[in-house]
Amino acid sequence: MSMCRVAALCVILGCSCAALVGCASTTIAAKESIFGIAKRDQLVARVQDAKEGQVEAKKQFESALAQFLDVTDQKGKLGDLEAKYDKLKSAYESADGKASKVSGRIKDVENVADALFAEWQKELSQYTNQSLRSASENQLNATKSQYQTLLSKMRAAEGKMQPVLQSLKEHVLFLKHNLNAQAIASLQGEATTIQNDVSALIKEMEASITEATTFIDKMQTAK
Repeated sequence: MSMCRVAALCVILGCSCAALVGCASTTIAAKESIFGIAKRDQLVARVQDAKEGQVEAKKQFESALAQFLDVTDQKGKLGDLEAKYDKLKSAYESADGKASKVSGRIKDVENVADALFAEWQKELSQYTNQSLRSASENQLNATKSQYQTLLSKMRAAEGKMQPVLQSLKEHVLFLKHNLNAQAIASLQGEATTIQNDVSALIKEMEASITEATTFIDKMQTAK
């Protein structure tokens, strides 16, 4: 690896670990100028990452729901309840981690998209051929529109994650100090509510995942 690429890699790794103003734009620029990864390709890669993160989070929320339903249906011995609770707590913590990862990846998508669209808009002034300029501007506007649809669906899914996580957190906390048959019975009526909330979340996530696939396909087709 050349010294230039080593230096660029250090910049990228350093930025990932430091909360510095302009760090994201520095990383994006370094990937393009040193490694030859165009902003368009970086955007596709970040959308793919966000999509994969949502797929993982979706599975983890489904797992957390299954563990919660398992606890509330449990009528066994205290030892059985404790084992079920441990699995529920672990599933909740994993879901919380996956949700945080999704939020970070959506932010990465936004950073690259902002850089791409700003550059694209600026470059329109370099055209002297008005026909080419018009074609490029139309393509920019179409891409922006597709991106806004994608971002809206991603944010909608992200917004539904936190209320579900908060609800799961509170139930896990309640069970921590009330792991007995009477407490379990008191939660059975809430199982349907949580199940409906998770189902609504999964629906939003699936819509976002589908939109991400569509966006990636359109970006790659337009190359």
